[in-house]
Amino acid sequence: MKWVVCSLALIGALIIALVIYAVIGLSTPASFSNIDGIDNLYRRANTGSHGVIAQYAGVATLLFDDGETRWMTDGFFSRPGQLNVFFGKLGPDPAAVEKGLAALEVTMLAAVIPVHSHYDHAMDSPLVAQRTGAMLLGSSSTMMIARGQGLAPEQLHEVAPGEAVQLGKFTVHFIASRHGVTLFNDGLTPETIDSPLPNPSRALDYRLGTAWSLLVEHQAGSSFLIQGSAGVVPGNLAGKHADTVFLGIGALGQQSLETIEAYWKETVLAVGAKLVILIHWDDFTRPLGEHHALRPMPVLLDKVDVAIAMLSKLAKRDGVRLELPSAYVPFAVLPADPP
Repeated sequence: MKWVVCSLALIGALIIALVIYAVIGLSTPASFSNIDGIDNLYRRANTGSHGVIAQYAGVATLLFDDGETRWMTDGFFSRPGQLNVFFGKLGPDPAAVEKGLAALEVTMLAAVIPVHSHYDHAMDSPLVAQRTGAMLLGSSSTMMIARGQGLAPEQLHEVAPGEAVQLGKFTVHFIASRHGVTLFNDGLTPETIDSPLPNPSRALDYRLGTAWSLLVEHQAGSSFLIQGSAGVVPGNLAGKHADTVFLGIGALGQQSLETIEAYWKETVLAVGAKLVILIHWDDFTRPLGEHHALRPMPVLLDKVDVAIAMLSKLAKRDGVRLELPSAYVPFAVLPADPP
């Protein structure tokens, strides 16, 4: 009996130690200190006098505005904490969503487009669509999240790979892609949500669905690519053109340098971009706070510094400008304002 009690005590102590280690490790951000000129990578506020303006709200949430039409990717603002993500159930936080929309001065949108259906992309999307009157565009899995939250059917539009959707002067091309490799996703195995997802649900219930590369063309002549996940189908973007790439780098720092270079080749070099703006590098289990400060992902989940250091070398080699966005700061999407 005494042996059983001691064994249970030992197991309990081990579990507590692992939880403490995980919480500490998951709270320790990666360091940018070893990246030369990191402060110079941050994109300055630059709206110019015309063209498409973007604002970044962390992860892969981007607001685009050409003065006539506004639309958004993801619309993820809830940013639930680590304990909820690993041990609880997740659903949209209406107060956080309202605060995020207010920070972007958004009241109406033409569309909300999740780049895939994981919680840190699509969980808040139906509520954002409901608050702004937007159409929710996405895969069948995204539609199941929306149905579980009761979004009106007339606001749902399931898109198919290869489909192009017109939003004012924007044309958004939906190109089926892959998710980057993580502890929870191999980037290859199909994961779908096949029935309306209850709200709230566990983090792993927000299954991938289709991961999209969004190629966006504007009638003014600009084009840009939104690569929300650090995975790609080889050759899928060959022959496409984009002036700017919003490049998702979530978990990319955990991959080999060869994998990082291959990702760069299949996205940035494939479309001939001259400006790359890095997204999905921040710790989305933390609120942005009063000053909207973004922190890198914790070291146990990613090595953001490794990814950025490698991408900086590739950008310098290939004559591409590499930048980091600051939260909520408006900037021109093009590499430089036209003359």
